Amino acid sequence: MISILIRRIVSLVITLLVVSLLIFAVMGLLPGDPAAIMLGTSASPETLAALQKQLGLDQPLPVRYLAWLAGVFRGDLGQSYTYGVPVAGLIAERLAVTLPLALMAIVLSILIAIPLGVQAARKHNGIFDFVAGLFSYMSIAVPAFWVGLLLIIVFSSMLGWMPAGGFPGWNAGLGAGLQALVMPAIALALPQAGVLTRVARSAVLEVMNEDFVRTARAKGLSDGVAIWRHAVPNAALPVVTMLGLQFTFLIAGAVLVENVFNLPGLGRLAYQALSQRDIVVMQDVVLFFSALVILMNFLVDLAYLLIDPRLRAGAR
Repeated sequence: MISILIRRIVSLVITLLVVSLLIFAVMGLLPGDPAAIMLGTSASPETLAALQKQLGLDQPLPVRYLAWLAGVFRGDLGQSYTYGVPVAGLIAERLAVTLPLALMAIVLSILIAIPLGVQAARKHNGIFDFVAGLFSYMSIAVPAFWVGLLLIIVFSSMLGWMPAGGFPGWNAGLGAGLQALVMPAIALALPQAGVLTRVARSAVLEVMNEDFVRTARAKGLSDGVAIWRHAVPNAALPVVTMLGLQFTFLIAGAVLVENVFNLPGLGRLAYQALSQRDIVVMQDVVLFFSALVILMNFLVDLAYLLIDPRLRAGAR
């Protein structure tokens, strides 16, 4: 088990290094000069050259990449061109919005999809299975930002039950902060719940007629208890895989949803940095998103080993 863990960690570090190189290369190839954008078209060549030197833009790309990578390992992500503050502080501040939003969306997705998918498998080809399939197809087809706009129209404009957007900050209280994230979390969770419902239904259907489930029923367990106690745990691998993939989709969807609800999260920060040509913030935020996705895949691999003893035996 220890050797497997070491190999996974080494693979994670190598992947992060490759991803950081690709991110820096892409950012370096983007058109436009950040110094010229910051100073405007009326800046003199001397002023422009001085700012480029101050920002380190006069250095070759390999030198700038190594300096940036060294700073990342030290925890120094550089200074934002636009805001004039350390990028690490900006990311930490915005993460306080995006991380609870993503966690709320994942929890909502699980609470909706797992019971729905398991019940659809139990009522295979019945009315409930048809309704669950209809929900799944509709939620997958509808984009998250459109769901967000619809929620704003109904629950904010028409009913006045929820705030239309913005974030009061956690200093305003836990209730106020969670209330501001409820509709964005629902908008992110519904499309993912549709996908997870189909995966859970298919996975449970595959193991419902296995010998160990039939044995559990023969021992006197009810159909529901046999499925939840024996079939669902053995159908967990595809569900865990999909949850890992969903985290990636949630991070990508947060960019649009946070802009729809005017939330000061990482997605909105990435959008603002792109529009303001703030390369330092852009590459740090993209690297942070990539690291989260790679770390989630690493955790999914570990979950495989914990859930299925056969994988541990095969690795040995």
